[in-house]
Amino acid sequence: MSHLIEQAKFSCALGGLQTVLAISKGIPIVHAGPGCASRQFSYLGNGAGYQGEGYAGGGQISCTNSTQSEVIFGGERKLRATVEGTLKVMDGDLYVILAGCSAGIIGDDVKQVACEFADEGYPIVGVDTAGFRGNNYAGHELVVNAIIDQYISCEVPKANVEKELVNVFSVVPFQDPYWRGDLEEIKRLLEGIGLKANILYGSSSNGFKEWMNIPNAEFNLVLSPWVGLSTAKKLEKIYKTPYLHIPVLPVGLKETGRFLRQVGEFAGLDKENVESFIAKEEKRYKDYFVSFGDLVSDFGCYLPYHLYTVADSAYGIGASKFLIEELGFTPKGFYEIDNPDSKNKEAVESLLKEIDERYDGNIVFEGDNKVIQNDIEAKLTESGVRSVVLGSSWDKELVTSKNESILVRLSLPVTDRVILNKSYVGYNGGLTLIEDIYSGLFADGMITNTTHADH
Repeated sequence: MSHLIEQAKFSCALGGLQTVLAISKGIPIVHAGPGCASRQFSYLGNGAGYQGEGYAGGGQISCTNSTQSEVIFGGERKLRATVEGTLKVMDGDLYVILAGCSAGIIGDDVKQVACEFADEGYPIVGVDTAGFRGNNYAGHELVVNAIIDQYISCEVPKANVEKELVNVFSVVPFQDPYWRGDLEEIKRLLEGIGLKANILYGSSSNGFKEWMNIPNAEFNLVLSPWVGLSTAKKLEKIYKTPYLHIPVLPVGLKETGRFLRQVGEFAGLDKENVESFIAKEEKRYKDYFVSFGDLVSDFGCYLPYHLYTVADSAYGIGASKFLIEELGFTPKGFYEIDNPDSKNKEAVESLLKEIDERYDGNIVFEGDNKVIQNDIEAKLTESGVRSVVLGSSWDKELVTSKNESILVRLSLPVTDRVILNKSYVGYNGGLTLIEDIYSGLFADGMITNTTHADH
């Protein structure tokens, strides 16, 4: 590392424990030093709009709290005792042991310890999520793939394909602060065209039962530029399940229609039924959108039209494409925070340039929000144009009374809002994003009724 990161936009691989918490009655067991689990929860839980501890998060997370003794003499004995205690007091459908940095450095084998308890009939897996394995996007994939490799493929060695059943691999729970609402909307859209969606996480999922049904899907849907792709390829190899990769998260009218048609065609669904659902949704969307036209007409000279996006590739590309294609924004910078490998970086750049050639030269891969802020601040000062920043609570200082720009919280951390089931995905999400952007015109007295009357 060439410099210290002042404002990290992601966590380390141990953040995969939040993926476990997103599974109903999923129980993480952390083998790491004191404070590791609580820091993960603080950033990815409280920092995601105060989403609460849930069933087994926060102070309930089992942890070995490894000390110098375990580092010197090994910590597997203490880990076994922690697992035994967890199994006695925590009622779960799935237990996942996650190794932190200290366990990873000294070589404690969490997978082997998990196997010992699995042999006794417990639904448990072990995964090395030491911080140096990557960020929490990588940790998320490590956890998902470990569950499939160590448990599901053993319990369900052969697929019994269920017609029109689809597994959805998309946003990363908690790292996407809107994950619960997003997955609910994705499920609603897929069911609207006649599919049965295994959504895997949150209240829209049937819990670990859906995970056990993963092998039986007719196909897998990867709705992200790169996260989830390794899992789909794994399932194709194990169960011969085909997968559809759609790299752009659908936001708004145009992209959601494209998404549904592409899925419908891949699944071989009745085209008339798909178009009927799309037509119904588009009519509703347009009815709301027309009423927004009066505001555009009345306040045209106050509207923002430059766009800066600070988000991961999944949500950032989807939201930006919507604002450029449907609302006419001019892209001025895309700051990609999830740190993909070189191959996936090329894919992200290609996607953005397809959306708008003006992204050429304005794409930055950066995980330090302070570096990003400095760059955006310089551009805002130079342009003097009212803009929209798709960022986080850290970016409030960018949208000042001087530049009269608008902040929409799209990525972590979100610490000045409470998030329950909000979403910017789909038809409903596009309308919500419009509301949040243009409500910003009236924040902090930027525009008032008096202003409007004078105008």
